[in-house]
Amino acid sequence: MKNTNGTGKIVGALLLGATAGGIVGAALGILFAPEKGNKTRRKLLAKGGDLTDSVKDMVMDLVEEVKREAGTVKNKVTEAIGNGVEKIEKLK
Repeated sequence: MKNTNGTGKIVGALLLGATAGGIVGAALGILFAPEKGNKTRRKLLAKGGDLTDSVKDMVMDLVEEVKREAGTVKNKVTEAIGNGVEKIEKLK
């Protein structure tokens, strides 16, 4: 059985960190840009929406990965139980 649990967490953390870092950098750039307050607020709201969309996409990808892994584990457990029952039957 391969162990992708740690790898998935690392990849997820890196993606989240990169996305959050990009959004924070863009927000700081907008805040320090010489524009009117209403334009700045609109830009910040748009960037916040981008961050929300990115996080939603990452969460959905993570959910799909967890579902795949759960299916794999379920199949292996079912197989192991079947093998155990078979061995018990042979011993009888």
